[in-house]
Amino acid sequence: MPESDYPEIRGLHLFRNMTDAHFAALMRGAYVQNFPPQIELIAEGDPSDFLHVVLSGSVDLFSAWNGRETSMSTVRPIATFILAATIRDGPYLMSARTLEKSRIALIPSQDVRAIFDEDHDFARAIVTELALHFRSVIKAHKDLKLRTSSERLANYLLRQQTRAGGDAEFDLRFEKRRLASLLGMTPENLSRAFRGLHAHGVRVDGSHITISDRGRLERIARPSPFIDDHTI
Repeated sequence: MPESDYPEIRGLHLFRNMTDAHFAALMRGAYVQNFPPQIELIAEGDPSDFLHVVLSGSVDLFSAWNGRETSMSTVRPIATFILAATIRDGPYLMSARTLEKSRIALIPSQDVRAIFDEDHDFARAIVTELALHFRSVIKAHKDLKLRTSSERLANYLLRQQTRAGGDAEFDLRFEKRRLASLLGMTPENLSRAFRGLHAHGVRVDGSHITISDRGRLERIARPSPFIDDHTI
């Protein structure tokens, strides 16, 4: 791996406090690859040979069963996937593919496990990271089980508006078919949900969204920090 990539990886919470010697040992076995869009990086059921770090681009984590497929989450720089499989030395429970041209670092899972046993700060960081992922899964499950499709979409749009700096207008980051999958809907249900939010100040033009009255949308969305705030 080029040493020019070290600072970005070292800056991740996961690697920040580990010893220099252990970080250097991890990087000795790691390498970086550039991937074009729509390349499958890992397949569900495969052994977890590497911990992946997205340095640029974006990656779709997805799963398929009985002829159906769903998107689980999107990984953007700088972030790892899939840590639990690496630590557990178990098969991947999701597949992953690039959504755009992406630069990915691959760190051998056996090296991660070996240093986990030796570096207490690294081990604590891994436990913290897994705890954050677990809480994110709980929040996503609550969102899916407790809310209607319109409420899920309304809260998603509110979160995206916040990430866009609070601007009344912003663009969706990916196609609507994939958004429907992320929100646990069919494309047809997503279209109906968008139409239903029209009366609450939401305008849609292709991938361009306008929220004319955030307070009005919040009244139907009823956002909860225990579902929507991923900082807690």
